[in-house]
Amino acid sequence: MTDEDSRRPGDGRRELTAELAVPEMDCPSCAKKVDKSLARVDGVVDATLQPTTGRVEVVYDPERTGEADVVAAIENAGYEVVGNDSDAADTSGASTDGVDVAPSSEVWTSSRAIKTWVGAVFLTLGLVFEFVFTGNPVVATVLEQPLTVADALFVVAIVAAGLPVVRGGYYSAKNLSLDIDLLMGFAIVAATAIGYFVEAATLAVLFSVAELLEDYAMDRARDSLRELMELSPDEATVRRDGEEVAVPADEVEIGETVIVRPGEKIPLDGTVIEGESAVDESPITGESVPVDKTVGDEVYAGSINAEGYLEAEVTSTAGDSTLARIIEMVQGAQQKQTEKEQFVDRFAGYYTPIVVVLAILTAVLPPLLISDPFSVGVAGYAFTFTGDWGTWFIRGLTLLVIACPCAFVISTPVSVVSGITSAAKNGVLVKGGNHLEAMGDIDAVALDKTGTLTRGELTVTDVVPIGDTDESTLLRYAAGLERRSEHPISAAIRDRAERYGLTDLPEFSDFESLTGRGVRAGIGDETYYAGKPALFEDLGFDLGARGVTDGGAVTAAAGNSDDTFDAETIATLQREGKTVVLVGTETELLGAIAIADEVRPDARRAVERLHELGVANVVMLTGDNEGTARAIAEQVGVDDYRAELLPDEKVGAVENLQAEYGEVAMVGDGINDAPALATANVGIAMGAAGTDTALETADIALMGDDIGQLPYLYSLSHTANGVIRQNIWASLGVKALLALGVPLGLVSVAMAVVVGDMGMSLGVTGNAMRLSRITPDW
Repeated sequence: MTDEDSRRPGDGRRELTAELAVPEMDCPSCAKKVDKSLARVDGVVDATLQPTTGRVEVVYDPERTGEADVVAAIENAGYEVVGNDSDAADTSGASTDGVDVAPSSEVWTSSRAIKTWVGAVFLTLGLVFEFVFTGNPVVATVLEQPLTVADALFVVAIVAAGLPVVRGGYYSAKNLSLDIDLLMGFAIVAATAIGYFVEAATLAVLFSVAELLEDYAMDRARDSLRELMELSPDEATVRRDGEEVAVPADEVEIGETVIVRPGEKIPLDGTVIEGESAVDESPITGESVPVDKTVGDEVYAGSINAEGYLEAEVTSTAGDSTLARIIEMVQGAQQKQTEKEQFVDRFAGYYTPIVVVLAILTAVLPPLLISDPFSVGVAGYAFTFTGDWGTWFIRGLTLLVIACPCAFVISTPVSVVSGITSAAKNGVLVKGGNHLEAMGDIDAVALDKTGTLTRGELTVTDVVPIGDTDESTLLRYAAGLERRSEHPISAAIRDRAERYGLTDLPEFSDFESLTGRGVRAGIGDETYYAGKPALFEDLGFDLGARGVTDGGAVTAAAGNSDDTFDAETIATLQREGKTVVLVGTETELLGAIAIADEVRPDARRAVERLHELGVANVVMLTGDNEGTARAIAEQVGVDDYRAELLPDEKVGAVENLQAEYGEVAMVGDGINDAPALATANVGIAMGAAGTDTALETADIALMGDDIGQLPYLYSLSHTANGVIRQNIWASLGVKALLALGVPLGLVSVAMAVVVGDMGMSLGVTGNAMRLSRITPDW
């Protein structure tokens, strides 16, 4: 638990927040019962309940109530608060460890489980005496009714296994909550009261087993969240006063130096200040290949130092690390209901009362209306109906069991939490079940070019010397000329020269920038130029004035050089979307250098995979010119492209795509594409690890700088929608079939519990857990 001090803006009132673990609160109806109980506590300002994590967060006014009252209200709803010691922190505002997800529980050895096993043993013995042994003597008389050995054994089974159910029903009635506990508790008490001990004991034991199985299934579903919480180590090795000390990670401050040895997890976000190593960032970014880290590189909490020694300067506290923000957003995502969840909640609100009424009518009307037995033939089978009160009472109880919408209600949230946590473990942060659902229904994907389909960094792709000039000489002169320029193209040329080890660059003087065309500088009496082909045309070079696509020869001005250069080379480079920089003097060309924003190697495969998965329309949006846009579009295989778009024009492009195709997902960098991301039905930020803006503005964030995660995201979302639909209709279909079979006498109480409640709850949970097995296929 945790108590945190806060103040309501504007009135200066002091408020505290209690975070509590309630493992048994594992379904929406459970949460509603707790919410009603908390609402009656004077001083409770707000309550956030998360049944998928077993977590309750309550904001309260310490002058009017205390944490002990909050805990008592939850327990008055019938649920135990674990890990709570007192409300000593109520007025101090002191903070202890927060509750991210309810701790794992020993389901099969709990007190509830022991009572259930005891009840199961006595139920079995009772069945043996009732149906196997010929002797079943009367041992007592109660209210003038004989009580046999079998009956006595059944009563013990009812008390052992049924008491927790009846207790839950009592709390449900107290909180005016028409839920499974109330229905089952009533059914057990009613059946026992009129002497139907076999049915009451069977219902008590089977329902208790069903509850244990559901608890186990939910605990397994929560495991994926616990794994996420456990990624970051609790301790960090920090250098303080020249010594290495191990301290709790949440006590390390920004600016301190943490030491990470081979095989250890990086405890906090930071910047490498010493050492180099390969780091496994898959827990954060989903990138399966370790990333090399050297001085100046960022590292993230939860990633694993594979082989080398690293020292990193801490850049964020434990509670504000990238991993902490991911965990916080995954938790918050569960509160954002999908449209299907909203439908289920509305439907359940009508379904349960209607079936309860039908159960009452089933128990009462037939005995009143049927005076003489009669038979009805259905599909070749004969069904006999009598006015026997006992028969119809049991059928009414059976309908009460079927009235519980438990499997139906949990079918969607358990699927959502499974999908969201699975995505988070693979480097995709989905900020709400509504976004997961929307992503699975998109009709088109709009991709920003720079930084999404391309790396977003200009690099030299081609070095084409002319005549006797070699590549090294051409690069030396080009880098020397571009030494004083801050233009990204200049930086790309200098970077290539450095990687070639070319350090002895020519010393130029009288440097001058020719705006929009290039640069020039001199060595002695010779002036050198680097710039666009148009600059050299102005100097008198024939670069194919009738169009570079026509081919022809590039010759030196005034016939001062015999060197020729095929102009088709320039045209080819430009058709590939590359920027061509020529280098030379007024009389001689040294060669050409091509620069481009390099297409990501997995971009084409990602687009192909989207097509394979059923996304028919993949469109590229870019501010680049038509030629560059066309070249990149052809390389990556998108269906269409929009070129020369300003940031605000991308918004219009997204709106046009929505009008043309329907639901649209927009993928960008989350910063300058923010308006377009907000306009799209689903906004997806790429490379969001460590980027606050991207994490905050997008609906979904691809934590790694990898477009290959996009097909995985669509596949997961599309499958999740299918799983949710399967769960909803399967649970409804089974309930409907069972309900139809009850009046015909085809469905017993045991079948209703085993199939309609326990079976379907396990079925929808198991089906939802399939989502955790979907992994990226890159």
